[in-house]
Amino acid sequence: MEMEILPSITTIFDWRGKVKEVQELGLKEVSFFLTCLNPKERQEFYLLLKNSKIERIPFVHIKSDVSKDELDYLIKNYQTEAFNTHTKREYPYHPNYKEYSKMTYIENTYEPFDEKELKEFAGICLDLSHLENSRLFRPSLYKHNVKVVEKYGCGCNHIGPTKNFSIFDKTGTVKYPREKHPHTLEKLSELDYLKQYPARYFGKFIALEMENSIKEQLRAIDYIVNML
Repeated sequence: MEMEILPSITTIFDWRGKVKEVQELGLKEVSFFLTCLNPKERQEFYLLLKNSKIERIPFVHIKSDVSKDELDYLIKNYQTEAFNTHTKREYPYHPNYKEYSKMTYIENTYEPFDEKELKEFAGICLDLSHLENSRLFRPSLYKHNVKVVEKYGCGCNHIGPTKNFSIFDKTGTVKYPREKHPHTLEKLSELDYLKQYPARYFGKFIALEMENSIKEQLRAIDYIVNML
């Protein structure tokens, strides 16, 4: 299977700056994380997107307040093929999730995979940094999720640096300075953990979940490609 590793417009810090940087670099394909934008901010984002050179956003992280019109807009205008979301044990599904269930993947986070839930959707979005941190800090969660991944396979991925996610609570209220945020890559060796995971753990679309600049993300992609 051919894989696409995509730089991402993440939204914890300076998403407008990332859109500007994508424009300056002339990139035509990115991934996008809706996670931290409210509906008004997303409308601003879509306007910036319209005025950019971006032609394709194949993989998007969505959340519960996303509207059907937004999903349709992304599919129609940016050839979005895959969405991911969290389990409903953490956050509600988006309102029209059943209509898009066959292109929506469930991400591994604080809760173990639920096979019954996975069968309602397209499959697994395996966040490899979350998986690695569960291996280090929550071995029972790791063993369960690996067993489920081996059974169902993997449709898409998030890749981030390895950090100590065990210090998070479920609401994500722990605060960090930007340069020390768990989704900020400080050194490329924080990606070396990927070498221990087999090719079957990598899906078609791989989005970098990093708060780093787009230029730094592109360097990380080169590092990952050369390493794997």
